Amino acid sequence: MKARNEKTTFLVEMAMMIAIILIMANTPLGYIRTPGLSLTLLTVPVSVGAVILGPLGGALCGLTFGISSFVNGMSSSILFQINPFGYFITTVVTRVLVGFCTGLIFRALHKRKSTNRVSYYVTCLSCPLLNTLLFMTSLVLFFYGSDYIQNFVTALGASNPLVFVLLFVGVQGAIEAAVCFVVGSAVSRTLYGVFRKSMPGLIHSDRFLLVA
Repeated sequence: MKARNEKTTFLVEMAMMIAIILIMANTPLGYIRTPGLSLTLLTVPVSVGAVILGPLGGALCGLTFGISSFVNGMSSSILFQINPFGYFITTVVTRVLVGFCTGLIFRALHKRKSTNRVSYYVTCLSCPLLNTLLFMTSLVLFFYGSDYIQNFVTALGASNPLVFVLLFVGVQGAIEAAVCFVVGSAVSRTLYGVFRKSMPGLIHSDRFLLVA
C-alpha cells in the first residue's frame, strides 16, 4: 500500500511538472525569440523536476521540453527542413540527457555531507549549462556545414566551430544560466523540503515505479 501511494504521488508530481513545462512552452515564459536561437527558460522546471523526482523524473521533464521544442520547430525551423533526424536529436534527445544527468548530479552531491548544502545550486546551474553544451554540440555535428549555419559563422567572424559556439551562445546562455540558478535553486530547495516531510520515502526512490 505504501509503495502504491508513493507511486501515485510520484505520478501526480510528475504530471504537475509536465503541465508547467507545457504551459511555459506555449507562452512567452518558455521561449523568448531572439535572432538565431531562442532564449529558453524551460531548464528551470526541468532542473526542479530532476531535484525532486530524481534522474527518471528529470529525463521525463527533459523529454517534455524536447518534444515541445521539436513540435514548435516543425513548421517554422529551417533546421527541421534541412535535417529532420538531426533536428530531433538536437531538440529532443539532448534534452532527455540534460534532465537525466541533472538528476544524477543532484543525487551524487546531495548524499554527501560536504556538498549537501550546495547541491541545489550546483544542480540548477548545471542544467542550463548542460542544455547549452549538448544542444550546441548536436547543432554543430548535424548542421555546421549547412548554408544556414555558415551564414551565422560568417556574420560572427568565427574561425572554427568552438569560436562559433561561444559567439553564438553569448549573453543568451549567460541569462539562461543565471535565471535557472536563481529561480531553480530556490524553488527546488523549497519543494524538496516539503516533499521530504510529507512523503520521505518518495524523494529519489524510483523503485516504486516497478510496482503494479
